[in-house]
Amino acid sequence: MTIRSPNHATVDEVFKALSDPTRRSLLDELLRQDGQTLSALEDRLPMTRFGVMKHLRVLEQAGLVVTRRRGREKLHFLNPVPIRLAHDRWVSKYAEPWAATLSELKRNLENGTMEKVFEIYIKTTPERLWQALTDTEMRRKYTFGAVVTSDWTPGSRYQGVGGGALIFEGENLEVDPPRRLVQSFTALWGEDVKREGTSRVTWEIEPVGDSCLLRVTHDQLPEDANSQLYGGWPMVLSGLKTLLETGEMLTTPGSLRWLQSAA
Repeated sequence: MTIRSPNHATVDEVFKALSDPTRRSLLDELLRQDGQTLSALEDRLPMTRFGVMKHLRVLEQAGLVVTRRRGREKLHFLNPVPIRLAHDRWVSKYAEPWAATLSELKRNLENGTMEKVFEIYIKTTPERLWQALTDTEMRRKYTFGAVVTSDWTPGSRYQGVGGGALIFEGENLEVDPPRRLVQSFTALWGEDVKREGTSRVTWEIEPVGDSCLLRVTHDQLPEDANSQLYGGWPMVLSGLKTLLETGEMLTTPGSLRWLQSAA
């Protein structure tokens, strides 16, 4: 079976991208400071601008780097989802704990806040994907067993309950089915994350042929935000992809937690 990364690259292409030490150095730079421009990355590596562009292109084709425009600048972000998918193929079946190092702290030093961007392609329709985001029972299967409820209207509240306790909540800032959902997000499952305050999560669905590109942007995070706030996204998105494409759940800590709660 051919397994493809978020931009339809094969796992072979992901490993090929990771095999080069210069490309690994670029990923290390984005891990250290996310959202960098081409010029900033060029200054950090002993090579020409053309060389950096060439390596970034390979990383983008493998889905390991995603870009977005901010004004006149093009920013580059590390996307750990392809690594998560490779991890799930061989490692998670042995119930190894989720490797938090795939989603280490990444900073935007210009404004003192942090922004995380994740992309994944899922073979489904926008309507089906939107349902998976807003249907309580479907969502429980890939979000750690959390029971998420809301009426999904602009300005309405939503909340997630786990183990009988409120674990996160927020407001639906923008609701545009089946294309875009913007939410405030406040974590409540521990005193350490409560201190981080409120951040923002944007879900964007873009049809591409017989698939959808799902882009999740978690921003307005404190510069030194607790990694619990964003470290689980690769596992969540991998679980969502598997659920919609196969009807099954990945053997990950999140899916195991759902099975325990269902039992």
